[in-house]
Amino acid sequence: MRIEILDRAEDDLVRGFGFYEEQQAGLGAHFRECLLAAIDLLCIHGGVHWVAYRDFRRALSKRFPLAIFYTVSGETVFIHAVVDCRRRPVRRGRACRLHAAEIPSRG
Repeated sequence: MRIEILDRAEDDLVRGFGFYEEQQAGLGAHFRECLLAAIDLLCIHGGVHWVAYRDFRRALSKRFPLAIFYTVSGETVFIHAVVDCRRRPVRRGRACRLHAAEIPSRG
């Protein structure tokens, strides 16, 4: 499978990097490595995760409290958002709904 990280998800990754780098020097780089490794695993495991909302699936990061929300269309995994799991569930759901318009049409 092919991975495509959409602009909003890239923004989430950049913000996450900045947040963790502010906490401790070098932690931002560790964050980036862990999240990109989790995203790379979607090439193999894309489509097997829990359906969180409509066609959005949720993969969890092992090291950081983050969820990767993605969809699968054909042989492509589209990364829509990287969301902090410490946020209230209502806000996580809202993030999915905001990205729902970006889901590629089927057929």
